[in-house]
Amino acid sequence: MRRSDKEFKEPGLIKKVLKETEYVTLAMVKDGEPYLVSLSHGYDEENDCIYVHSAGDGKKLDYLRANPNVWGQAIMDHGYHKEECSHLYATVMFKGKVKWVEDVEEKRHAFKVMMMQLEPENKPLQERLLKSDGIPTTVVARIEFEYLSGKKTPEINL
Repeated sequence: MRRSDKEFKEPGLIKKVLKETEYVTLAMVKDGEPYLVSLSHGYDEENDCIYVHSAGDGKKLDYLRANPNVWGQAIMDHGYHKEECSHLYATVMFKGKVKWVEDVEEKRHAFKVMMMQLEPENKPLQERLLKSDGIPTTVVARIEFEYLSGKKTPEINL
C-alpha cells in the first residue's frame, strides 16, 4: 500500500467495516471482460466470510460461474471534506473465491446473517423471510477471503 499512514490491519477494525456497511462492490472477469456490481451482503464473523444472494440467472451469475475469483470493496463513505480537497472514508478491500451454497440450512443461516446486518430491528420481516419457501431455490454464495486490507482517512475513528 502506497499510503501506509492510512492503512489499518487490526482484525477488529476490518470486521467492523465489513459488518457495518450495507453493500459490497465486486469486480469479476469472464473471458477477459471485467464486470462490476454492488450487492447487499452479510458478514459472518464466526466463519469470516460474506454471503450474497441472487435470483437464478443474470449477468453476475454468468461471470461468477465462469470465474469464481473476485476482488471486492466495502466502504464507509463519510463524504467529501470541504476546503481540504479530501474524502473521508474507511474501506476494506478483499480478494476472495465464491463458493455456491446448496445446503438449505446454510442458506437460512446466510439469510439470518444478512438480515441481522441490514435490518436487525425488523423481527417480523426476519421471521417471514427465514420461513420463506423461496429460500431453497434462491441462489446464495459465500465469499471466502484470501486477502483483506483496510485503509481509512485519519479523521475517521472506527
